[in-house]
Amino acid sequence: MSYEKNRKNDEASDNLLSRQVGIKEQRKLKARRERDRGVWFGLGMFGLVGWSVAVPALIATAIGLWLDKRLDDQYSWTLMMIFIGVVIGCMNAWYWVKKENARDR
Repeated sequence: MSYEKNRKNDEASDNLLSRQVGIKEQRKLKARRERDRGVWFGLGMFGLVGWSVAVPALIATAIGLWLDKRLDDQYSWTLMMIFIGVVIGCMNAWYWVKKENARDR
């Protein structure tokens, strides 16, 4: 009985090891296919994320400044719009990073 139990455990660990090796092999093959994704790809992605946050924040800031000049209000539209622009920009950056990660799989 003990022999059978040990044999089943050995088979299960062999299957697990085979799956892990297979996953690592697939990852390595994928990395070899995409060798052109090096430093420049990382810098490009970094720039994409930066601009996708900066542009909405700057546009929202400009709208906030324009609203502050036009409206005589006790609230600072500029600060509110900066916050809104940064939130929209972060959502935009998250979308692009998520899209790139989905393409990698």
